[in-house]
Amino acid sequence: MLFPVRCFTCGAVIGDKWDEFIKRVKRGEDPGKVLDDLGVRRYCCRRMFISHVDVIKEIAPYPRRV
Repeated sequence: MLFPVRCFTCGAVIGDKWDEFIKRVKRGEDPGKVLDDLGVRRYCCRRMFISHVDVIKEIAPYPRRV
């Protein structure tokens, strides 16, 4: 799945922060600190980042059959 543009609970725009979040976490930074720096304060929005599983690279090679 692709990362959602908005938080499912509060509707805040969070999709624009996903690339920066992933880049910094892969460099070894603490995810909580990164979210604080990006201004993601609500726990509903934070869980969107922490619980997201990016499976698009696993699904994309398989074509859709009708």
